[in-house]
Amino acid sequence: MSEKFKILIVEDEMLIGANISLQLNELGYEVTGIIPRGEEALQHIDENTPDIILLDINLKGELDGIETALEMQKKHNIPIIYLTANTDEAHFNRAKETKPYGFISKPFKKLDLQRTIELTINQLDSKIRNNTDTEAQNNSSFILSDCIFVRHLNSMVKVDIKDILYIEAERNYCRIFSNSKEYLVVMSLKEMDEKLPAKHFLRTHRSYIINLSQIKEIAATHVVIGNKALPVTKAQREELLKRIQAI
Repeated sequence: MSEKFKILIVEDEMLIGANISLQLNELGYEVTGIIPRGEEALQHIDENTPDIILLDINLKGELDGIETALEMQKKHNIPIIYLTANTDEAHFNRAKETKPYGFISKPFKKLDLQRTIELTINQLDSKIRNNTDTEAQNNSSFILSDCIFVRHLNSMVKVDIKDILYIEAERNYCRIFSNSKEYLVVMSLKEMDEKLPAKHFLRTHRSYIINLSQIKEIAATHVVIGNKALPVTKAQREELLKRIQAI
């Protein structure tokens, strides 16, 4: 894998979570965290968005796993794989409403974990390829001087440039983070960088483009936008400081 898939573990039994993390690292995945509570997981996802979430259905706390998934899906579209020791019909039917990519019953073997994640990644790759073909035919996005139109569900949605916080590369596409929502665009970060107005945006890292007007803080190696620290290369930091002085 040229870029490691990022996986978040949401599991309130920390020994189980640690064991899963060890197995995932051995399989070549990056674990973004082991979170015991749904409320904490939602905050973590906002700050460090994973590619896949391994989510225990029977979490302790205010939110169980299914409720956590429902809250997460209001803002994010991240594949869920449920971990469960309880496979009764009621839990299964509730969980189905969140359209998970899989279920892993506890106790499970490393091979169960490996195969379920690989199947999920294959489904994601298929969706990306299909979306690429469809969106390319439909002109998935176009950019004006003060806004960008992106395809969302079955329509083109206007996103004001002033509301865009930053744009992150995710393999074959970009994720636009605005003040209120996220949008997935079938376009490379390089293409996006070439189309966006240079007056407002700067590519500070191979994986990020930032909106200069949204910067809250500039540090030696990163900038803060919203609640997220975004990396800045040494060369781009010099360009950033020039641009900020020119504003």
